[in-house]
Order: sequence, then C-alpha cells, then structure tokens
Amino acid sequence: MKLRSFVVPAAVVAIALAPVVLGRFGVSLLNDIGIGALVALGLVMLTGVGGTTSFGQAAFVGIAAYATAWLCTVHGVSPWIGLLLALLLTGGAAFAIGALTLRLGGHFLSLSTIAWGLSIAMLFGNIEALGRHTGLSNIPAIRIAGWSLADPRAVYYLIWAMVGLACLFCRNVLRSRTGRAMLSLRGGGILLASVGADAFRVRLTLFVLAALLAGLAGWLYAHANRFVSPSPFDVRASIEYLLMAVAGGLGHLGGALVGAAVVLVMKNLVQDALPLISASGGQFEAVVFALLFILLLHHARGGVMGLLARWTRSHSAAPVDTQLPAAHEPLPRRQLPARGERILSVHKAVKRFGGLVAVNEVGFDVDAGEILGLIGPNGAGKSTMFNLLTGTLPMTSGQVEFLGHDITGLPQREIARRGMARTFQHVKLRPQMSLLDNVALGAHARARAGVLRAGFRLDRREEAQILADAHYQLERIGLGGRSHELAGSLPLGTQRLLEIARALAADPVLLVLDEPAAGLRRKEKQALAELLRKLRGEGVTILIVEHDMDFVMKLVDRLVVMNFGSKLLEGLPAEVRADARVQAAYLGGEAATDAPAQTQAASEPAKKVVNEVSV
Repeated sequence: MKLRSFVVPAAVVAIALAPVVLGRFGVSLLNDIGIGALVALGLVMLTGVGGTTSFGQAAFVGIAAYATAWLCTVHGVSPWIGLLLALLLTGGAAFAIGALTLRLGGHFLSLSTIAWGLSIAMLFGNIEALGRHTGLSNIPAIRIAGWSLADPRAVYYLIWAMVGLACLFCRNVLRSRTGRAMLSLRGGGILLASVGADAFRVRLTLFVLAALLAGLAGWLYAHANRFVSPSPFDVRASIEYLLMAVAGGLGHLGGALVGAAVVLVMKNLVQDALPLISASGGQFEAVVFALLFILLLHHARGGVMGLLARWTRSHSAAPVDTQLPAAHEPLPRRQLPARGERILSVHKAVKRFGGLVAVNEVGFDVDAGEILGLIGPNGAGKSTMFNLLTGTLPMTSGQVEFLGHDITGLPQREIARRGMARTFQHVKLRPQMSLLDNVALGAHARARAGVLRAGFRLDRREEAQILADAHYQLERIGLGGRSHELAGSLPLGTQRLLEIARALAADPVLLVLDEPAAGLRRKEKQALAELLRKLRGEGVTILIVEHDMDFVMKLVDRLVVMNFGSKLLEGLPAEVRADARVQAAYLGGEAATDAPAQTQAASEPAKKVVNEVSV
C-alpha cells in the first residue's frame, strides 16, 4: 500500500517536469504517448472491463480529428467549438454502430469492428471536402486565453491534463453503481438482469464512453499535429491501440498509460536500431516488434501493470477491513404486503423444449410471509419452473401473476425491479470483485445515478447509502468483517450465502432461492435456516428449491412436489412426508398403496430415507 501511494505522486511529478529536461523530440513522443493513452484507456474500459474486443477504435479517433479539422479550417471557428462537434459526432457514430453490432456475440462482434474500422477510414479518403487521401492541413492550434499551444511543449500540459482527468473520471465510474454493472458484464446477461440491470445498455454505455475517449484523443491529435490524413486512422492503428491496452494490462486503468509508453518507445527504438544493424533492417521492423511484444506477454500475460500488481501484493500486508460510516438515511425500501396476502399465482405453466415437456400445466400460489418449498426428484422441472417465474426462460403457455399484475412475458430485469430477487443453482458471482461490491450490485435497481454523475462524483450520497446497505446485508449473513475480500477466495458454501446477501440488497418482496444449502456444513445450514426464519418474521416471502429434505421439512410452511414436469402434490410438510406417491417418486418404486401387506413394515424406514435423501 505504501508503494502504491508513492507511485502515483511520483508519476505526476515526473510528467510535470518532463518538458524541462527533455528535448523537442522527447516532448513530442510524450505527446503521442498521452494521445495513445486516451484511446487505450477506452479499450481498458471496453475490453478489460466489459469484455468487448474492438479493432476499430482508430476510426473514432479519425471521426473526431476530421470533424474538428474541417470545422476549424473551412469555417474558421475556434478549436473548442471543434471539440464539441468532434465529441458529438463520435458519440453519435458510436451509439449507432453499437446499437447495430453489440448484440452480436463472440468472433462476429470482433469481425464487425474490423468492418466498420475499414469502411470509415476508406470514407475519409474518398470525400473531396476532407481532402481525399491528401488530407487537411494548416489546422489552427488550440488557444487558451490568447496563448497559442502550437509548440509541442505548450500543448503537452493540455494533453496530459486531459489524460489525468480521463483516468480520474473512469476511476470514479468503476467505483459506482454503473461501474459495478460494467464489471459484472463478464458474468453474463442473466446475472445483470437478476439485479434489474440491462446488459445491452451497460455494454452500449461502455462502447460510447470508449469512443468518446478516442474522440478526445482525435481532437488533440488534429490540433497538436495540425494535419490529418486517412492513414493514421485505419485498422493497423486500431490494432496498435489494442496492443497498448494489452501490453499495459487490461485489468488496470494505469495500464493504458504504461502500455502506450511501452509500445511507442519500443516502436521508436526498433526503428532507430534496425538501420544500424542492417541496411535492409527497416523491412523487418514489424517482425522484430512482434517478437518483442510476444516476449513481453510471455513473461507478463496480465501486462506490465499485472506484473507489478503481483509483485506489490507479495511485498505488502493484506488490506485491513474497515467499516464504512452509515449513510445519513437508508435507501428507500418497499412496502411489504400484509401477511397472508396473495403475492404470486401460477396458472397452468407450460414449458416445452421441442418435443420435451419440461413443465406441464403446473399451478400454485404463494402468500406473503410464508416459506414455500418446491421439491422433487432430479429432472422434475424445479429449476425450469424457477426460471419461468423469474423471466429467465419464456413460458410456452400459462400465466404468472405477481403482486396483482400479470408478469407473463416480461423481461427478467423488469420482474426483478418489481421485487422478485433470486439466487442460482450454479453460483453467479464476480470472483475478482470484493464481497462488498458483489452485494452492492444487488441494490442496482434501487438507485439511479448514471455514468456522468458517477464520473463527476455527484453520486457520493447515493453510493454511501448503497454501501451502507451492502455492509448491513453482509452482517446479516455473518460476513461483516470480510467485506473487502475477493468473492473468488470463498468456499462454495459461503459463496451461496453471499448470493443470498446480494438478493437481499435488492429489498425483495419475494426471495427465490435455488438450492441455497448446497455445499454448506451442518452448522452453516442451521445458521441459514435461522436467517430465513428471521426474514420470514420481517415479512419477506421465500420460495425455495432444495435437495436437503431434512433442511426443507424443518423450515418450510408448505411444499409443492413436482415429478416429470407435473405437479404431484401440494400440502403441509407432514402430509407430504406421509404421501405414498412422494415416496414412490423418490424411491423409484410402485406406490405404497399397491404394496402387499407383508411389506408394510418396511414403510416406516422408507419414510425415514425419504426425509434424508438428496433429491
């Protein structure tokens, strides 16, 4: 921690003093590094955080550079007006392109970025007003209070001030409600929808943000070099920007600065050194540069910043967990329905997967303040039923009413926003996020701050409320003193508890738990049962699927039994325990009512097995 607190001030001082000690070439190189760092910063956010790989960021640099160049040279307006146009056009283009391409998945998305990256660069070279392949020259320099920034030393401080502000903005965003959603994109759209977030909208926001950072770089490039042409904005330049982000470290904002420096310095060294070795050395520039880059990643796959992060962790003490002060007032909470009020009604739910009927006309009701268990043998359709209720899967036919409204066919995120929170059969957490941030993600739909408010730190009050509530939920599950540990370091049973805490952070009316006791030890199960009973006492309604029959029988108020996709029985635990059809379903035999008299003595041991069997 001491090392980290020293590095940032030292870097700021070094950047501030660089023009004093470096010559004109060194300052120009640092200007190029700063401009490249802005584009790489956007790629760290887009690729490192959001998991979307783009090979077309140079096109956004070009849109902004040409926009301000054309406006300032042809119409003679101020470069600051050019900045507004550059960002407007870049943001608009990114929104349109993102809306069309971001729904593509896997390699199709990456290929689409190459396509529009090529097309936009070709467009620049075929428009007469933009100088075709010759480009635009004599672009006016930026002026501040009458002082011209035409000299590289003068524009240097503007470039690096922009880099610093952009890094601070992105850092603030990642430490916010929106940032947690961005960091959760790699967990999949189902995870985000379960907390009321729209994964596509979050991804599009990241895409536009990365493009705007590239647009800012393009504006600086045009007025620092005072000349633009199509070649610096083609796909090759986009690949170079991506190399900067990868070399520096996609998992670190500082990786954008380090990566830009590494790539551009390495590129210049290769260009200077090869002609000294061979007269034809320039022909091998790309090969030598590629070999050096591969060598770097071989020894530091997480980039330079990833290597430094591992080194600092091994030479520093573990962070001390500190409790955050309580917010001035808590987040708004829902008005829970009165105990006994009907909150969920399922009518003849059907789900078909081709010729397979996974759920066949199942219906049941859930009343406020009760714990209802949904049980059945493996393959009975329990998890499919849960997915139908929460909107994760579309229903083939049937109807679901929640809080008096028909929610059949609503998106999963909309159902979550109405007060239905869930956990998953296979735990969905973000392993590289802290326990606190994983739980705070659950409160996403209870807050409103967006990217701009977060980036300018106008969301501090709301953020304090979210984190205070997340701390409270961690305390409820017994993890209050471990809030800054990484979720990936927890054993499976504790991860399930953490999922419950995240669901509770959504302030649900109905808590839908999919096998919450799986992987828990006996004492942990007892603690979980006590927590669920306490929640029931507070008015939270719980619908639970669980394989541990002993756990379920002692916890729930009523049970719904499914078998082969159909509803077999609904009743009190004692009634279900004694039902011959349930015993037959679990034991795989004929119904107890058809058994001969001499086998009736075996029925009591069989019932005991049913009580303890794992479904």
